[in-house]
Amino acid sequence: MEIKYIFSLGELFERVQMENVFPDNKTFVDCTPNSDLSSIYDRYEKEKNDPDFDLSVFVHKHFTEPKSFHTTFVTKKGRPIKEHIEKLWDFLTRQPEESHNSLLPLPNSYIVPGGRFREIYYWDSYFTMLGLQISKRVDLIQNMIDNFCYLIDHFGYIPNGNRTYFLGRSQPPFFACMIGVLAEEKGEDVYKKYLPQLEKEYKFWMNGKGQVHLKSPSLHRVVMLPDKSILNHYWDESDAPRPEAYKHEVKLAENSEDKKSVYRNLRAAAESGWDFSGRWFKIEGEFSSIHATEIVPVDLNSLLLNLEKTIAKAYEVSGDKASAENYTHLAERRQHNIDKYCWNKHEAFYFDFDHVENKQKSVFTLAAAFPLYFEIASREQAAGVAKVIEEKFLSPGGLISTLESTNQQWDAPNGWAPLQWITVQGLAKYGFMDLAKEITKRWLDINKRVYDETGKMMEKYNVVTTDLKAGGGEYPSQDGFGWTNGVYLALDKWLSELE
Repeated sequence: MEIKYIFSLGELFERVQMENVFPDNKTFVDCTPNSDLSSIYDRYEKEKNDPDFDLSVFVHKHFTEPKSFHTTFVTKKGRPIKEHIEKLWDFLTRQPEESHNSLLPLPNSYIVPGGRFREIYYWDSYFTMLGLQISKRVDLIQNMIDNFCYLIDHFGYIPNGNRTYFLGRSQPPFFACMIGVLAEEKGEDVYKKYLPQLEKEYKFWMNGKGQVHLKSPSLHRVVMLPDKSILNHYWDESDAPRPEAYKHEVKLAENSEDKKSVYRNLRAAAESGWDFSGRWFKIEGEFSSIHATEIVPVDLNSLLLNLEKTIAKAYEVSGDKASAENYTHLAERRQHNIDKYCWNKHEAFYFDFDHVENKQKSVFTLAAAFPLYFEIASREQAAGVAKVIEEKFLSPGGLISTLESTNQQWDAPNGWAPLQWITVQGLAKYGFMDLAKEITKRWLDINKRVYDETGKMMEKYNVVTTDLKAGGGEYPSQDGFGWTNGVYLALDKWLSELE
């Protein structure tokens, strides 16, 4: 039997992950085997019962560990932060290469986030591109978009990242936003050029729309709601533990009566990019109650509305008025459904919707800023969101992601670059400039202060107690860091142009 992937090594894979041969479960699945995997497994079977067999020695003999960003980049003391970021672009760039491990090879160069993240990530890349645009690296933006087109054409969607163990799920669909960035640089014909891939991505997210009905309302990423309207949720084609987080997930599900459901929901939350947050819990504070597949997220549906509008724009540029009108109508229907299911008039805020319980979730999250970013909200709704953000989310270092304190990395006290950008720009589009500028100043300040102290741009920040590091989650906070770099440059430019 041919073994294609490290995570298909059965007992050997399970032992390596469960017995902590590497501190981080992601390390093993990123290793390069020194010979054929089937041969390595046969050797393991022959040697494992030897009295002097040492699993760690065996693994390090037969696999080569991947390099980490931390060990190879040296920060020059006193270098200005923007100059540091400019230097990092080339360092974080990966060239096309043949793959002898879990990497899915890509045809063009691309930016990786840094640290343990040695591959391209889907939604990270949009925020990275915002910085590349400031740096006038349109070549890299083009290359990364063309890589995503390659993935769409090859798999029918953009995977979470270009690793074999990410196949089966995507990430928040920012591809249309990327096309918008490139169109700003190269003109509206860009929409026409990438129309086939925009439609393929839309088809992926809407797969199952024709099969759902009220007695079976959910299929893949599509949900039919009680009034027969259609919205979307996150999903993954697998219901096994994620190979890159194997031990963590096996332990989390060990007392569950339905382990496969736990694994599927963990994977769905990973597709959201918010892995993990109390936003996805059914019972407050209980990670094992995760039910992400049952939740209709307001940010996902805002992104899909933007995808519909972008496809309409592409058809308009192509001169196909009828198709443009069709997608415009789809966007209008989705806007109506977001308003109906996710807007809470009493709280004056947007919430996710639990399609199984048929009621709104009560967790306050910055996902509520997405309808502002994509200009879906009315002026009255935007004013409500702005008020809640200022009163509940604004912290000394910027914005917390949720009001929950769960020890998950997408909850308080952490702040993340992509959500600062979405919220600041969403508020600015509705004229809440003082609040948008205040958030920006606080975020830029904490980025710069941590950089001055450590020489690093971080994946996330503790925005509540700014002299403490960000924490939570299943791995230590990483430095590099693609989207933080991009958003820093974009927000710094935006603020300087206002002042």
